[in-house]
Amino acid sequence: MRRLRLLLVALLMAGAVASAAMETHAAPEQESEGRRLFVQGCSSCHGFDAGGVEGKGPSLIGAGAGAADFYLRTGRMPLDRPDQEPVRSDSPYSEEQIEALVAYVGGLGGPSIPAVHPEEGDLAEGQRLFTDHCAGCHQVVAQGGMVPDAVVPDLGASSALDVAEAVHVGPYVMPKFDHLDQSEIDDIARYVEYTHDPEDRGGWGLGHIGPIPEGMVAWLLAGAALLLAIRLIGERKTR
Repeated sequence: MRRLRLLLVALLMAGAVASAAMETHAAPEQESEGRRLFVQGCSSCHGFDAGGVEGKGPSLIGAGAGAADFYLRTGRMPLDRPDQEPVRSDSPYSEEQIEALVAYVGGLGGPSIPAVHPEEGDLAEGQRLFTDHCAGCHQVVAQGGMVPDAVVPDLGASSALDVAEAVHVGPYVMPKFDHLDQSEIDDIARYVEYTHDPEDRGGWGLGHIGPIPEGMVAWLLAGAALLLAIRLIGERKTR
């Protein structure tokens, strides 16, 4: 019985070593494919060594897998022109190609893809944090807006991972919020998910774009009601 147990332990350890060897063998192959894709589609702006090209694109050395995953998975990269604002779109790369590119850029150093758990977040706290840190640009209901030299995106299509990556990456003109801890990021991610289909307790959502349409509707309805009241209680002047 003792020999049998020792044999089982030895077999398990051998399997683990073989699995680890296979994984370490697969990673270089993925990075090699990522390098090929990078040279083909990214090097004109970021350089063949990923060190950046002046006036076109920044260095990606130390950018990290999190930044690469955010820009590639959301279709913000690659750009047709280096001077245009990166906006969310369908990526020209497949999921496997994105993973390969992320592996290559991640191999150049920098932060990894962050973990995020919106199901563990607090909705009320997430709304408070989003209002304090994000609503100035994205509006309190995450519908986007305008800032100098940039269009602030609507977060209606943003996943929890998008939120966590953006907090650490600071894409385009957005600053990084590295002072937020993991629980706060979880809170914000949960609130952003809530804004995708918010509860309209007041009735008519009016596109959830703020007080301007609400004020216009209030004035129009109030004006119409006032004219109707005047018509009903007023007297026509006869000649």
